[in-house]
Amino acid sequence: MTAMPTNTPKVGESVAQGWAASVWNLGKGLQLKEVRDTTGTPGRSWERKLRAILTLADLGFIAAATGFAAAAFPHPLAGYACALVALLWLLGLYAYRSRDPRLAASASEESKRVLGASFITFGAVSLIAEVPLHGLEHGFFSLAYALGLGGVLSGRFVIRSWLARQRITGRCLSRVVVLGERNEVEEMMGKIRTKPASPYLIVGAALVSRNANGPMVVDGQQVPVVTDVKSLAPFLDATEPDIVFVAGPVPGGNEFVRDLAWSLEKTGVHLILASGPTTIAANRINACPAPGLSLFHVQLPRYRGCKHVVKRIVDVVLSSCALVILAPVFVILAVLVVMDSPGPAFFRQERVGCGERTFTMYKFRSMVQTAESELVGLAGHNEGAGLLFKMRNDPRVTRVGHWLRRLSLDELPQLWNVLRGDMSLVGPRPPLPSEVAEYEEALHRRLKVKPGLTGLWQVNGRSDLSWKESIRLDLYYVENWSLLGDLLIMLQTVRVLLKPHGAY
Repeated sequence: MTAMPTNTPKVGESVAQGWAASVWNLGKGLQLKEVRDTTGTPGRSWERKLRAILTLADLGFIAAATGFAAAAFPHPLAGYACALVALLWLLGLYAYRSRDPRLAASASEESKRVLGASFITFGAVSLIAEVPLHGLEHGFFSLAYALGLGGVLSGRFVIRSWLARQRITGRCLSRVVVLGERNEVEEMMGKIRTKPASPYLIVGAALVSRNANGPMVVDGQQVPVVTDVKSLAPFLDATEPDIVFVAGPVPGGNEFVRDLAWSLEKTGVHLILASGPTTIAANRINACPAPGLSLFHVQLPRYRGCKHVVKRIVDVVLSSCALVILAPVFVILAVLVVMDSPGPAFFRQERVGCGERTFTMYKFRSMVQTAESELVGLAGHNEGAGLLFKMRNDPRVTRVGHWLRRLSLDELPQLWNVLRGDMSLVGPRPPLPSEVAEYEEALHRRLKVKPGLTGLWQVNGRSDLSWKESIRLDLYYVENWSLLGDLLIMLQTVRVLLKPHGAY
């Protein structure tokens, strides 16, 4: 059975030079595919090749960085220092399991492991080299690690981007059987299929409800379904999955999961439990050791503290720099808006921010001056989700406004809101007071942090998202945001601006 993912790739277009380009070409030459060995156990040769590519890339960048540092800081023992740095760094990256193929779908987790391994080995190298390599300038180690870390992270980005393209064409996928109640299995399948460059290929479903009958369709193709748990073992033999997803609670509870894990031990099939709370990020869940018990501690979200102070500093620095650099662009866009249609260059609108405090949000005007009064007559043409009003071909949008919205340039004046403290660079979408008035109790949690100039809602489809999905992304961000996550969202925003999707 074959199924081709239909997702649009959400990856960068540029390729790093030097070693990164070499790794890219090496990966293309290997043509990684899903294969199985002759014994019938799940084969993952593409995972082994991917690890080899990552190892070669890491080695190449580290060798280049240490070689450059040795040239910049000549010393009789520089060669030994290069070997020491390379050896410990590669061991650190291995110990932190930074080349686990499963990390390719999580840029944040992969980056954290690379950074963790790099900082630990940098400290270790500095201590070890203090005596035997006395006289070698500290600048050697600082330069080697700065260049090497930048190179390793760039290489990971290139390889991750290349791998995403492979998955779009049906390569490098893990075969998955989803097990659980029918509605939870369908929900899990939907999330897998809508994920950009999904690493999974659904090959079957195991339904635990006795009355769960009827076929299941994925990407227009019917997948095998088993509804008798006793027939699960031969079903797995027939579908040959790499992973079994347990989607939600199952009859028999922990004993069923334990027995399933035992039955999979000899097959090499991985078991993944998806029964945990999906609104809690992994970095908030920590194991709590207790004799005979498997307990997990969920950290409560914090809306004050050092991280928020750092976030504010980043907002002020980046927004002020952007306003200075983009000042000529602001002038040009303002002139174009005024010349295109009567009215002011800027549009002001009241929005609700952190703590349900209202503020004036600024945008370049993209509609005619009478847009607000004409809204009532267009109510029947609403294509937006939930409380939002959106039209793909809104007659109120001006000619200049069309491409301002398409490129998200109309949002640039919100940098001033960020500098003032009304908004943040990254956060939930800023709602209108009329929307907040109709919020259910749970939705008010969106207002526990500052709204953002960009956010998960923008990099995941914007106006094409359903209301439920928009809210889910906003609530997830509010409770699980991190500084590294904000950085990744900002980088993804650049990609979205280059390839607009859902902006109208």
